Amino acid sequence: MADNAEWSQPTKPFRVVGNIYYVGTKGLAAYLITSGKQAILLDGTLTSTASLVESNITALGFKLSDVKIIITSHAHFDHVAGVAQIKRDSGAKLYAIAADRWSLENGLHDGETTYKRGTFPAVKVDHVLDDGDVVTLGDASLKATLTPGHTPGCTTWSTSVTEAGRALKVVFPCSVTVAGNKLITNKRYPGIVADFETSFDLLAGMKADVVLPAHPDIADILGRAARRDAGEKDAFVDPDLLGQIVEKSSIAFTKELARQKARK
Repeated sequence: MADNAEWSQPTKPFRVVGNIYYVGTKGLAAYLITSGKQAILLDGTLTSTASLVESNITALGFKLSDVKIIITSHAHFDHVAGVAQIKRDSGAKLYAIAADRWSLENGLHDGETTYKRGTFPAVKVDHVLDDGDVVTLGDASLKATLTPGHTPGCTTWSTSVTEAGRALKVVFPCSVTVAGNKLITNKRYPGIVADFETSFDLLAGMKADVVLPAHPDIADILGRAARRDAGEKDAFVDPDLLGQIVEKSSIAFTKELARQKARK
């Protein structure tokens, strides 16, 4: 899978809503969820951009050692390749869903794809999570919901924050794009189609005031930040967005499944 040029382009960190900060690159998200001077980091971007994430964290006034926990959306190189470095540099513990543990600890995508199998630095999982587990640090808590398909352990995270006295439900949806996965005769992941279909239904039933995906362009995260800074105070609040993302991905999945069946 080819790198997108924006994946490696730096961008300044910024607060999104509540205690959530964007510390990723222009094209790959990494989110810092804080509790006082401690923090949870969601995703680590690329090996080549891990230092950018670290610089963004310190630019916000945190030390790397303030990052106590790292969690992941899914075990693909563009989101977890930088985790090994950030984990080492910060001393944080890695929490991950059981179904992605093998990939993380072996540095390999678990499943058959139409592109060369992506690799990344292997990293030890310190705490193995199950579907529905809650990761807590101080007064910050994130719930892990297994939404497999894109990877066997694709994890959607959710939390609640307060913004200007208003309670908001924030969802960090795992990807539901096919993204080169073989849907037919995938010997390493035979349940991939059923998993995608289950995840579409699950995510379609979720409520989210704010949606923060691993690829920021999906929700125009940087554009929303610019609009917020220009005076649109609720730029990140979009209760219809998650449903729109799921519907678009579901339609694309159905088309790709039909295409792969026709070529079988």
